[in-house]
Amino acid sequence: MTQEEKTKIEERIVDVLRTVFDPEIPVNIYDLGLIYRIELHDDGTLDIDMTFTAPSCPQADFIFEDVRQKVESVTGVTSANVNMVFEPVWDLSMATEEVRMELGFD
Repeated sequence: MTQEEKTKIEERIVDVLRTVFDPEIPVNIYDLGLIYRIELHDDGTLDIDMTFTAPSCPQADFIFEDVRQKVESVTGVTSANVNMVFEPVWDLSMATEEVRMELGFD
């Protein structure tokens, strides 16, 4: 896969991640800063590191599965390894400025 193809696939991955929401927060997980790493390999294997706003998130299983299903549906992704990480610990500064403003924190 060329770098241009990889870039286009990664853009589509970000687009689908922006359709995943934490039901308790009306903001998508990408702009909320919960996606720490997106790495697409030449064979189409995708590695994603993600976290939650809190380790005991009651919607964790739902969100995790939604991410996996959506990124695996992207043309060019052959499989997805979604890894749950808690380092660094998420905080609101990781969200986009727009999200912080929307939630009333800026």
